[in-house]
Amino acid sequence: MISHIRGELVSVGLSHVVIEVGGVGLSIQCGPNTIAGLHLGAKTHLSTSLVVREDSLTLYGFASEDERTLFELLQTASGVGPRLAQAILAVHSPNMVRAAIANGDTKALTQVSGIGKKGAERLILELKDRIGPISDTESPQSGPSNTHTRDQVVGGIVALGWSTHQAEKATDRAMEELDENVTVPAALKYAIGLLGRIR
Repeated sequence: MISHIRGELVSVGLSHVVIEVGGVGLSIQCGPNTIAGLHLGAKTHLSTSLVVREDSLTLYGFASEDERTLFELLQTASGVGPRLAQAILAVHSPNMVRAAIANGDTKALTQVSGIGKKGAERLILELKDRIGPISDTESPQSGPSNTHTRDQVVGGIVALGWSTHQAEKATDRAMEELDENVTVPAALKYAIGLLGRIR
């Protein structure tokens, strides 16, 4: 298993990055929260999880080992693959996911695209006893604050090559036009659309 990658960030996309390690460029699938904290040309360290399929080897990258650990645990639940596990972590922080599962909060889990009420109930049933401790009082019902969402979206757009001014302008407009509880991925996609470069 490849547990982490350290090297120069040479390319950033909407859902992946390329990190050069020893002259080899490794493509790593990342959520928008992770991408938002990265900068082109910088030495970058990501915790990673290698997903092996018959026809592919896919690396998923995370800003912290905690995210990587939860990503792998989520996939042990019925019906949860790597893409859905990554989507869960794009909407909620690891601690918010733990709190939602521990407290039986189906409403928080169904905020994730691809999870209905039955899917949320199945996640809670299968993972409640294995989810681990909740480290603080962060509430899964509250979702990310507007300020936090804005900062993540601006950072993600800048990482994709736009100026800070362009990113802030597009993000502010997106935040005005979208629901106040919009997730970072949805706001990021919408803001990039406003910039005329939907990917």
